[in-house]
Amino acid sequence: MASISVDEIAAEIKDGCQLAMPVDYAGVPMAMIGPLLRCAPRNLHLVGVPTAGLSFDILIGAGLVRSLETSAVSLGEAGGAPCFMRAMARGSIHMKDSTCPAIHAGLMAAQKGAPFTTLRGLIGTDVLLQRSDWKVMQNPFSAEPDPVVAIPALHPDVSVFHAPMADREGNVWIGRRRELATMAYASRRTFVTVERIVDRRLLDDEVTAAGVLPNLYVDGVALAEKGASPYGLWGEYPPDIGQLQRYAQMARTEEGFAQWMSEVYA
Repeated sequence: MASISVDEIAAEIKDGCQLAMPVDYAGVPMAMIGPLLRCAPRNLHLVGVPTAGLSFDILIGAGLVRSLETSAVSLGEAGGAPCFMRAMARGSIHMKDSTCPAIHAGLMAAQKGAPFTTLRGLIGTDVLLQRSDWKVMQNPFSAEPDPVVAIPALHPDVSVFHAPMADREGNVWIGRRRELATMAYASRRTFVTVERIVDRRLLDDEVTAAGVLPNLYVDGVALAEKGASPYGLWGEYPPDIGQLQRYAQMARTEEGFAQWMSEVYA
C-alpha cells in the first residue's frame, strides 16, 4: 500500500461526514487537525470512542461540528473542554449523550454486521431518557419480565487514529488497543497516521502479529512523527500536560481560543 499524506487524509473528510476518533490514551490523530482545519468540512458529526478531548474541542471551536456522539468531552487533568461547553450552552451543536459501553456496543454491532446489540446497564438512567433511537425491549429468551436496551449499529463514515508503526503493505500495529480495530471494522473507511513505517512485514513476526490491524481494513497510512502530540502515545512518548493546560486556559474565552489557533495553526 502506498503511503499518503495527512493532507490527503483530511481531504477525504467531506461535509456532513460522521468522523470517529479515539480516546486520548489510544492514539488521537492530532497531526490531522491542522490539515482538516484548512479543508474546513462543514456539519461534521463526531464520534468519540468512547470519550473525546482536544481534537473535538478544536473542531467545535472552529465551527465545523454539527453534532457529536460520545460519553464525555474533557481535557482530562487539564480540565473541561471550553469550546464544547460554550457550544452546548449556546445550543449551537447537538449532543447525542452516550456511555462508554454503548459506544463500544454500537461499533461491535456494526463490526458483526448486526443491526443492533443489547445492553442492560442503561435501564433506569437519564441517558436512556435522552436517546429516542435506543429501544427498550423484552429479552425474547426469558419467560419473566427482563427488559434490555437495543443499541443500533454505529457505522462511522471515516475513522482516523494514530499508531506507533505500519509496514509498507499498510498493516498497522495497534498493540492491545483493540478498540482501534473495532473502529476500523465498523467504519466505512479508515485512515491511520503513524510514527514510522517499517520495512519488515508485521504479520510475519510472532511478537507483533497479534497486535496488528491488517491492511484489509485500512484505506491509507500517513507518516506523522509525534502525530499524537500534545497527547502521548503508548510506548513512545508521554503527554505534554503543560501544552494541554495552556490550551485549556487560553480557550476559556473566544479571544484566547483565536489567539491559540493563530499561534499553533497559523
